[in-house]
Amino acid sequence: MATKSILKDVSIKERSLAHTFLDALDNAKSKKHEQVQISRKCSEITGDKIKEFFGE
Repeated sequence: MATKSILKDVSIKERSLAHTFLDALDNAKSKKHEQVQISRKCSEITGDKIKEFFGE
C-alpha cells in the first residue's frame, strides 16, 4: 500500500457514517492477527537483477 493513501485526511459529514466508521475501527482493533510461516526462500534483488527477474 502506498504511504500517501495512509496519510490522507478523511472528512465524514454524516453522523451515521461516522458511527459506522468508528464501529469498524473498534472491530478491527479487537481482531488478532494470525502467525504465518514462510515456506519458501526469499531474497532481496536490486538494480539489473530486477530486470533479469522479470525477463527484460
